[in-house]
Amino acid sequence: MRECNVCKKPRKDSKFKNEDKLTCSKCEDRPYRKFLRLLVKERQLTPHERLGNRLGYMGSGLLMMSPYLLPYDNIGAYTYIMGAILCTPQVWLAKQWNLVVININLLIGYGIYIFG
Repeated sequence: MRECNVCKKPRKDSKFKNEDKLTCSKCEDRPYRKFLRLLVKERQLTPHERLGNRLGYMGSGLLMMSPYLLPYDNIGAYTYIMGAILCTPQVWLAKQWNLVVININLLIGYGIYIFG
């Protein structure tokens, strides 16, 4: 006998789909649960996606920090450029082309600001 984690009723082991499941079959087969399971796509990230995510987090941190560093001897402009470079692989792999265009615009704008 196990207790279902949704309805909190004790059920026979045969009422659970697997040994490691905590939800009984009755609670798991409710229509709204089936709908919620349809919304979730379970898959493993590829190494490129994992690397892109980590670079994207680091680039986002640089982009958030940059406006506060902009008045200090152009350090903010350099961190804007590094943030845009580091964020681009993540949005490229996710095929978020609007953000790729924004990153390219950021690179061009702050490139002109530094070298112009």
